[in-house]
Amino acid sequence: MRHALGFLLGLLLVPALLYGAAWGFVQATSSYDPLAREITDTARAYGSFAVLAAAGLVAGVIIVARWASPLVSLVPALALLGLSGYFLFDPAAALALPARVPPGGDLDDGLRTLLGTGLFALLGFALLVPTWAPRRWASAREDGADAPWREPAGAGSGRHRAHPAAGETTPW
Repeated sequence: MRHALGFLLGLLLVPALLYGAAWGFVQATSSYDPLAREITDTARAYGSFAVLAAAGLVAGVIIVARWASPLVSLVPALALLGLSGYFLFDPAAALALPARVPPGGDLDDGLRTLLGTGLFALLGFALLVPTWAPRRWASAREDGADAPWREPAGAGSGRHRAHPAAGETTPW
């Protein structure tokens, strides 16, 4: 059940990360003048940075969350890496994809720019790394069952005994 929910959440995160990063990028680049080296629209700049920070925060939580199914990060990682690989294989066809999916306009330009610069590949590899940890694939019951710091049921704390019981080892 955990992996099924992780798969569904991963499917929902693909457009959220793609569109959030692309929209934030487009709004950020249109909010400043690079020649004058100044921000021309502070409200747009703050909003775009907030959206980019939210997309980064979501990606960071997905990367470090040990409780989450690895499919939460694997599905968006494979989508981003597949899209980046498709761009390397056939750039014209990959850059035409954003025009087929609503909404259009500036968002399409942001998707094309982030795809062409390799930032989607970077994010895809960052999301792929947590899936290699075997602990992420195990359930909570399996993960805690063989933890070395836990004592068997009924063993007591062991702090007040002068000597370890037969067959016990000491942590030192």
